[in-house]
Amino acid sequence: MAADTHRKSIGYILWIVGFTGSHRFYYGRPITGTLWLFTGGLLLIGWFIDFFLIPAMDRDCDFRYQAGPLDYSAGWLLLTFFGYFGLHRFYLGKWPTGILYLCTVGLGGIGIIYDFWTLNEQIDAENRARLAFRV
Repeated sequence: MAADTHRKSIGYILWIVGFTGSHRFYYGRPITGTLWLFTGGLLLIGWFIDFFLIPAMDRDCDFRYQAGPLDYSAGWLLLTFFGYFGLHRFYLGKWPTGILYLCTVGLGGIGIIYDFWTLNEQIDAENRARLAFRV
């Protein structure tokens, strides 16, 4: 049985603003997340269909990513709502880039887009490293 790395409740919270693609990014689908971002959730049609697809996307993430001391949902909420201040970077222990984001408003938004594409992998790598260090 896979660990519960992502939560359906957070997926649905992000789905509310899902025409921006945030729930798709959360579930590790950056290409369709970007498509949703630039098309308003495929003119809200894809956004509506995603309401029913979230449980399957959640299940897929539970098998794909490593659970550990860092919580994916916390990282994603910090990125989605406070990313321009770098709070998700501070959460990951990346203090230099957190300060850089804080001083440059998320590197002018470019850093935020990068983190939307890579946050799951960043948390996964950090969790794997911290768990390997414990052994």
